[in-house]
Amino acid sequence: MINALEVFTTVVLGVMVGVEFSVAFVMNPIFSGLPDDANQQARSHGGRMLGAVMPFWYIGSLVLIAIWAVAGWGDDGAGLVVIAGALLIVSVVMSLLLLVPINNQGKTWTAENRPADWKEQMSRWDRYHYIRVAVIVAAFAVLVAALV
Repeated sequence: MINALEVFTTVVLGVMVGVEFSVAFVMNPIFSGLPDDANQQARSHGGRMLGAVMPFWYIGSLVLIAIWAVAGWGDDGAGLVVIAGALLIVSVVMSLLLLVPINNQGKTWTAENRPADWKEQMSRWDRYHYIRVAVIVAAFAVLVAALV
């Protein structure tokens, strides 16, 4: 049973990391190449869509990691599972303090109501997001290391 939990948790976190990596290194660069109105509309739509899903995905991943850590306590790799969980907590705190406030504003913007500095705000969000992606990639790598 623990093996199924380990695999399921790793897949759930791995897919989340893939989505976040894609946002950082594929989708947002594509959006940035669009004309301003389309760029801003795409980012607003993405902010609404992913903003509705990602909190559950992050918290769900964290819960799965916590269950794995408890169920596998004393096994080889348990310390690595705890480290992966700690890194995921860092990413959640970072999200709440740095990314969510910008996203909550950006997802309501339209061509008519966006602030003059919207591109600078999106650039700031992107920079924070790159750091968050690095943190969750590290969490994923540590979690995979716990399997072996």
